[in-house]
Amino acid sequence: MKKDLRYDLPIASLSEKTHEFVFDLDQSFFEQFDQTLIPDGQLRAEVKLDKNDRRMVLDIHIQGTVQLICDRSLDEFDQPIDVQHQLLVRYGDHEAELDDDVLQITPDTQTLPLAQHLFDYIGLALPMKKLHPRFQDEADDNPDAEVKLIYSSGPAAGDDDDEDDATDPRWNALRNLN
Repeated sequence: MKKDLRYDLPIASLSEKTHEFVFDLDQSFFEQFDQTLIPDGQLRAEVKLDKNDRRMVLDIHIQGTVQLICDRSLDEFDQPIDVQHQLLVRYGDHEAELDDDVLQITPDTQTLPLAQHLFDYIGLALPMKKLHPRFQDEADDNPDAEVKLIYSSGPAAGDDDDEDDATDPRWNALRNLN
């Protein structure tokens, strides 16, 4: 990952009150990560930082669209994203990530890098099955729709055992072993 200082918060120079930051996340943001999941996007991240002497609470709201590739047709499409997360930062004797949403930093830390956290929050908001909007309304997404069977290797449901008579009679002796 290339280091981009635009997404770092200068926490050492901030007073103990609420601060607001806005970040525009575009193609240059996604290019700094070595990944192919999200090639491009137009997002806006609003970060509200509440700082006091013992901890910081960051309320992060990311909104916009990312460009994805459809799993079915391989067409590119824009996926809307609307994410809200809270990141807690507390002061301690060493730097550590205590949980997914809890960081520990030393009191002399000058900046708080947010780029990786923003990217992770966007990645978690992506759907597991990336379908172009023209495929999202199809019957396979509707559990009540009638399913069309394309191929089956066994006898279809409701078929009689007439087909068993056409099989090799030596199998009948094996079936009677139970």
